[in-house]
Amino acid sequence: MNGFKFFGVTALLSVALLCTVSCGNKSQKDENKGVTEDEQTVAVLDVDSLLSNAEALTEQTVDVEAVCTHICQHGGGKIFLMGSDDTRTIRCEAGEEVGKFSQDCVNSIVRVTGVLKEQRIDEAYLQQWEAQLENNADEKHGNSSAGCSSEQKARQEEAANSTEERIANFRKRIAQRNEKEGKNYLSFYYIDATDYKIVNE
Repeated sequence: MNGFKFFGVTALLSVALLCTVSCGNKSQKDENKGVTEDEQTVAVLDVDSLLSNAEALTEQTVDVEAVCTHICQHGGGKIFLMGSDDTRTIRCEAGEEVGKFSQDCVNSIVRVTGVLKEQRIDEAYLQQWEAQLENNADEKHGNSSAGCSSEQKARQEEAANSTEERIANFRKRIAQRNEKEGKNYLSFYYIDATDYKIVNE
């Protein structure tokens, strides 16, 4: 009988010790998890900082917060966030997770999370654009045949009266860049948004 009691006490002590070790490990895991999440926290950028570091941040998830100056009226698929002036603007496209942006974004401070993408405009791109024009398949955005003025500001385009004039202007800029930097394309950046929120209205 004494042997049975001794065995029972030993078993209880073993279970208690096991629980203590397990709980201790769980606490350590929780603490480590917290550190990992803190390390993954991304700083919220303004538009100027984002554009200044765009090449290094391409294909990375970014958070940017700024005033929304324009929303695409055709379904709310794009918004434009402005930096220190209207020449420092970035386009944000609604990804699958977002679907579309709310009209309430306009004139509000909006925080957008998403992947920074590079769009290159080169001769092949311009020829494809011209082919779409010939087939009347050019994307209609904006109220004039020249397209959306917010899109043009984001790309720092000169004023143009037609899409053909825009294409000619791009060709001039590509030639200038190629002469200066040896790059026969222009780089423009936009955010493929995965989430957004209106910070104030």
